[in-house]
Amino acid sequence: MKGEKISVMYSEEQVNERIRELAAQINEDLNGESVKLVCILKGASFFACELAKRLTIPVYMDFMYVSSYGNGTESSGNVRITKDLESPIEGENVLIVEDIIDSGRTLAYLSDEFRDRGAKKVMICTLLSKPDRREVEVPVDYIGYVIPDRFVVGYGLDYAQKYRNLPYIGAIE
Repeated sequence: MKGEKISVMYSEEQVNERIRELAAQINEDLNGESVKLVCILKGASFFACELAKRLTIPVYMDFMYVSSYGNGTESSGNVRITKDLESPIEGENVLIVEDIIDSGRTLAYLSDEFRDRGAKKVMICTLLSKPDRREVEVPVDYIGYVIPDRFVVGYGLDYAQKYRNLPYIGAIE
């Protein structure tokens, strides 16, 4: 933690309240239907678990690890699934849960992939959205917060694998 100064953007209480609001909207929109919640690892794990706890509809969880970065820090634009789903999604309502949307490439790819696999409905829920970084427009159904183009950590988001465990969302100054 040496060297980085982190300022709080959204407190733990604010994040928890926003997740409660998102869950209430998802519950209402799906009106008792079940949902396959697909958590995109690693960053979305904190958010996905907290969201799932607040859903009152039947929830089935699965996990994917998707990369578009290779060994660099800039996105290559090529999306690669390195850990696929464990169960089929044909005929399912699928809610992709992501920590942050930057370019939109990964989620556009996954949305198309899940439709090709026969999902009944594909929805996207993200804790954070950075529209200033969008390269591919992708419809996002549920957004926690729209943020400026700043480097953020906490609540699953990391900087060199550090700070994921912060209970709030902060910006590295």
